[in-house]
Parts: sequence; C-alpha cells; structure tokens
Amino acid sequence: MDAIPLPDHRTADRSARVGALRGRPGPIAVGGTADPSHDDAAIPAAAGTRARIGRTAAIALPPAALALALGLWGIRRGDSLWLDEAVSYEVAHRGTAQIWQLVHQVDAVHTLYYLGLHLLFTVFGGGLITLRLPSVLGVAAAAAGVALLGRRLATPRAGLAAGLVFPVFPSIQLYAQDGRSYGMICAGVAASALLLLRALDRPGAARWAAYAGVTLLTCLLHEYVVLAVAAQGISLLRVRGRRGLPWGWVCAVAAVGLGLVPLALLSSTQSGQITWILPPRTGTVLFAVGISALGLLCAILAPTPRVGRTARTPRTDRTPRTGRTPRTGGGMTLRALALPLLLFPQAVLFLVTVVHPVYVDRYVLFEYLGLALLIGAALDRLGSSVPRLGWRVLLVVPAALLLLLPVELKWRTPQAWPDDLAAAARAVHGYATPGAGVLFLTLERRQSELSYPGDYAGLTDLALSGDVADSGTLGGIEKSPQDIRAAMLRTARIITVRTAGGALPSASRQDATKQAVLAADFQVCARTAVRGLVVTSYARPGHCRTVG
Repeated sequence: MDAIPLPDHRTADRSARVGALRGRPGPIAVGGTADPSHDDAAIPAAAGTRARIGRTAAIALPPAALALALGLWGIRRGDSLWLDEAVSYEVAHRGTAQIWQLVHQVDAVHTLYYLGLHLLFTVFGGGLITLRLPSVLGVAAAAAGVALLGRRLATPRAGLAAGLVFPVFPSIQLYAQDGRSYGMICAGVAASALLLLRALDRPGAARWAAYAGVTLLTCLLHEYVVLAVAAQGISLLRVRGRRGLPWGWVCAVAAVGLGLVPLALLSSTQSGQITWILPPRTGTVLFAVGISALGLLCAILAPTPRVGRTARTPRTDRTPRTGRTPRTGGGMTLRALALPLLLFPQAVLFLVTVVHPVYVDRYVLFEYLGLALLIGAALDRLGSSVPRLGWRVLLVVPAALLLLLPVELKWRTPQAWPDDLAAAARAVHGYATPGAGVLFLTLERRQSELSYPGDYAGLTDLALSGDVADSGTLGGIEKSPQDIRAAMLRTARIITVRTAGGALPSASRQDATKQAVLAADFQVCARTAVRGLVVTSYARPGHCRTVG
C-alpha cells in the first residue's frame, strides 16, 4: 500500500502569506486540502461589485450633497411660515384622531403627508427644521435619482450633469425648504422611474410590485402624480411602438389605480379646497412655455442612443461571467423618458384650466426631473463635441449658482413666499392691549395665531366658536354673524389680520358682518402692511391712542 502523504502546513501557510501580499486570500486548508468551495471567480466578482457601487456613489453622491447643502442653507428663513406651511405645522401637532377627522372633512389629498409629519414631530419635536427637513432630504434623493437615470439612459457624465443641475433650479431650491410634500414627491417620481427601468430590464412580479408600491406611495402624497405615471406610459409607447404597453406595467398601474380609489372618492367631495386657484397669469404661462422650449431645444441638440448600445455592454475579458444579461431598460432612451415628464403634466393642467383653473406650478414640480435630464444630456453632448471641454462642462453648475445668487439670497427670506405669518403676528403683538379682541378676514388667516400663539396672548378671538383642532377644520368654525356682531360691540379695541388687497377672495357672511361693524362703529388707529397681509388696529371713535 502506498503511503498517504501528509499535508505540508508550511506550504499552505506560505501560500496564504503570498496571496495576502498579492491582495487576495490564499487557499484555505480544510483537513489538509484546499477548500473546494473556494472559487477564484468569486474574487473578481466581489471586486466588480465593489467597483459598481463605487461608480454609482461617484455619480449619485455629489448631486445629493449639493442639494443637501442648498437645502440646509438658510433653512429657518427668519423663523417665518407662509400659509400652506403653517397648515402643515399646525395639523402635524394635532392628535392622530384629530388628523383623521380633518382629512375626512377637508384636505384628504394630504392625508399621508400629515400623518408622516405628525410621526416626525412626535419623535424629533415639532420645530421649523423638522417641518422642512423632509423636503430637503427629498430633493437630495431626487437629485441622486436624476443622476442615476442620466447615467443609465446616457453616460456617466450626462447623469452627473443632470443630477447637479436639478437642485440649482430656482423653483427646486424654493420648494426644497417648503413644509409641504413637493420635494418628497420629486424623490418618489425619480425612484418610480428607476424601478420602471429595472423592471423593463428583467421583468418579474417582484420588480413590478416594487415599482407599483413606490408609485402608489408617491401618488398618495399628491394625486397629481398620476400625470407623471401617464407620462411614463407615453414614454413606453414611444419606444415600444406596435408592441404596446408591457403587461407588467399595465398590471402595476392597475394596482396603483385601485389603491388610489378611496382617496379619489373622498377628495372628490372636497373640491372646494381648490376654489382659491385663479387662472394663470401671462408671466406664469410664458415661464412654462419657456422651460418647455428649453427642454425641446436640449432634446434636439442631444439625441441619446439606446441604453443597451455596445459601448455600454460590459466587456467579457474584464467582467466575470455571472449569467446576467446587460441592462437594456426595455429600449428606453433619455429623450423618450424626459420629454413626456416635462411636457405632459403641465400641458394637461393648462388644458383643464381653460374650463376650470387647476394649474399651480408646484403641483407639477416633478417636471424639473425631465428638464434636468435633457440639460444633462445636452451638456454631455457639448463635452463630447468640444474635446477641450470634456468634464469641464460641469463648471456650468457653479457658474449658474453665482448668476442666481440674488435669487438664492431672496429665497432664504420670508419675502420668497406669498405671505409672512410671523411678521403679522409681531404686528399684532405690537398693537395688543389688555381686553382687546382679534378678528381674521378670512378665517384661513387664523393660522397666524395658531402658529405663533405667544404673540396673541391676552387677546380674545371674537369670532371663534371652539377649539380649532377639535373642529375637524383648518381654520376653525366661527360663530353666527349675529353672535360675532354682539361680541364686537362689547369690545372697545379690535385688531384685524386680513389678506392684503381689495375684496376678500372667499368672504363669508361672517366676514361681511365683521367688515360692516368695523366700518360703522370703529375707526382705524394704526395699520401695518406685511408680506401678503395687513394688520389693523381699530377702536371706538375718539378712543385711539398712540401704540408704541
């Protein structure tokens, strides 16, 4: 019988040391033999995974960091709130049952946002930074998503350029610091597009379910996101032609539609919430046309090839065989995805506005995702066409930041918004005297008192009939006109907070009574105009005195 050679442990140890010096592990001895499960192919596969993660981070992190820096810059905005933010702030401080009661009577469209913000306030405290930080993080995530979309649909340089351009848009900087859901919606639409491309690459139930889940959550933040979903359908039809829409997408969108039915039915009974929307001004229309024209110009200057082109296919001599097919995105192109996202939502709203005003620019803020992708592709084309430029085309981003500096500085002040509730509250505090009453015209202006109660301490709200949070409304329930009149006549001094301008846009019988009694039985003592609001001190005739 031949002798069985014993394993030479010194040889194994020496191999391990040499392998360590070369940057890879040596053979692992198990019972004197190399572990058969140790496959050298796993080493380059792991290295390839790390390299892919590194490349992804190099494209996604710079835009996210820029968006985060711009969002945190001046986030407190002089500790002021505007009306919509004040609503978010006040509602999020209510109890869950009170929020649920509110959304069943008004503002159902923001149910998910209010509940999420309430949770954040419960955990982290209900301050201004907590109010606005979700929007900052949402825009940062959206910027990273735009970069990944651009890389996937074009080139790394196009993706990085698009991601860096996105947070520079003035509107994006504005709503990145807004205590509403629009920044998070941008992140949701970007994530939905990425998941769509992923599902088109390798269709499967799990991938389509992920796409449907993210899309539904984003639509629940605001129903107008369905316009972005419809734009995705247009994109698919453009690239697939006669093949039509993929069944996976049809089923996913059907699931999203079913999930939205309860919200749609409830919000349809609350159409009064958008009666304040006016027909868009000429400047608004021209601006929308301008950004659409810019997007079309970029699309013409920078046509993009299909994702699955040979130049993007991994080379087999450098990439291990993993059995995975190259990503194709279902033949999607950057232009096919970006143009409908930019053009379709605002076109629909403008068309509907011909019958009934519904267009508000922030409702379709996600259109800037499409514009950023198109600008990124155009910059990439410029870098390729002018060899001396190359990656230097990205210098357009800091140049744009410098050119927009006056706008950016203004955007960090209360003057960026339609009204300044903090300034109104300070004016009220300056006029306050013991025993004075306060009135709001219209009742929505009561948000100033709800947001800054300290400035209203000692004043009597002459029209309010009960606790606002318990009423299931945004501005509270006011007394009858007769009771308001009686309360006013029992008061010697009254301070009013009203919308600036002439006639009140939504005056009620209560508002008419307030104005009639003030005109007949009181005189103006002092008046202070602030952003979007006017604070006036009244007294009985002959009883005005100087207010310090």
